[in-house]
Amino acid sequence: MSVLDDELDLKILKILQQDGRVSFTDIAKELDVAVSTVRNRYNNFISQDILKIYGRINPEKVGLNAYARISICVRPKNKITEVIEKLKELREISFMASVSGEFDLEVNVMCKDTNHLTQMMHDYINNLEGVDHTVINFYLKVHKFTHLDLDLAKHHQ
Repeated sequence: MSVLDDELDLKILKILQQDGRVSFTDIAKELDVAVSTVRNRYNNFISQDILKIYGRINPEKVGLNAYARISICVRPKNKITEVIEKLKELREISFMASVSGEFDLEVNVMCKDTNHLTQMMHDYINNLEGVDHTVINFYLKVHKFTHLDLDLAKHHQ
């Protein structure tokens, strides 16, 4: 169930996806609505945790050249919550999710290089109580990294 009110919400969010610093005045002009309408909807997006404004940085441009996905199997299963909480402490993790299938967790990490990644695995992740085994898949080259296509959020009838 969508928490968006209408098509105008989607249009405002699409503009903000392209430029999170665009002014409410510019959005209002583009959509032919009052500035107060844009401001109120923006504040609603923020308060409902629909929108967070941040700068997306190209990892390679700032020296993070080892980008990988790590699948983690936790045993016994009652350790999953504890492992999740410990992994949340790692600055290298940019994404973490519980998954179905053979593994319990999947994390994406960004490290300076393979030495940094290896050290993080050996010194921290593999030593966590409950981590049974892991599989690492390196991203050799990222071909597409983009924001959510908000048209997917539209109601289909």
